[in-house]
Amino acid sequence: MTNLSVNINKIATLRNARGGNIPDILKTATDCEKFGAQGITVHPRPDERHIRYQDVRELEPFITTEFNIEGYPSENFIDLVISVKPTQVTLVPDSPDVLTSNAGWDTIKNETFLKEVISEFKRNGIRTSIFIETYSDMIKKAVETGTDRIELYTESYALNFSKNKEFAIKPFIEAAEIANEAGLGINAGHDLNLKNLKYFSQNIKGLLEVSIGHALISDALYYGLENTIQLYLRQLKI
Repeated sequence: MTNLSVNINKIATLRNARGGNIPDILKTATDCEKFGAQGITVHPRPDERHIRYQDVRELEPFITTEFNIEGYPSENFIDLVISVKPTQVTLVPDSPDVLTSNAGWDTIKNETFLKEVISEFKRNGIRTSIFIETYSDMIKKAVETGTDRIELYTESYALNFSKNKEFAIKPFIEAAEIANEAGLGINAGHDLNLKNLKYFSQNIKGLLEVSIGHALISDALYYGLENTIQLYLRQLKI
């Protein structure tokens, strides 16, 4: 079964809109674990518009499943991750002003940079993953960066799923085959939801983990958090 990591950034966005501590980030994270999630994901950005650096530090002692920190590897981000020592760090090539992650790494152009960053995390015992698209040359070059895993950027799959699901999944199947042959672990995330998740998980061989935030938190407004997590977990049972 593929693990479900719940991204709680949207909970922080709601809290920050009003100030104070409602909803409680820590309670949400521990409740997600209690309800069956196998991991918690956070993505602190430089402007701290949702999850703040201090949130990450305060969460770490209480996360009992996998703690995954996403972000662009700036000096401040690297320092944060090394001090917190999560299970996994997922590197994304986001500029500070983007609304959400919208592209994978160019592992050819950024090979040297990624090698240096990844080696620093691995020296500190932190598993690494890099956000990447389905281009075969980028996946093959990812091996040379030293990363443990790749996270497939699934926006194109989500956009095309309702039109032609076989067409939508094809490049991801091919990407997974390349990653499996190269010995890379496979994660996935971005716009996965209750409609498209099951088909994706059924067709991607070696899928270890999905990270889902926006859709899951939105569904929780209607179904409740505990029930929603169970609904997502069912989609991952093949």
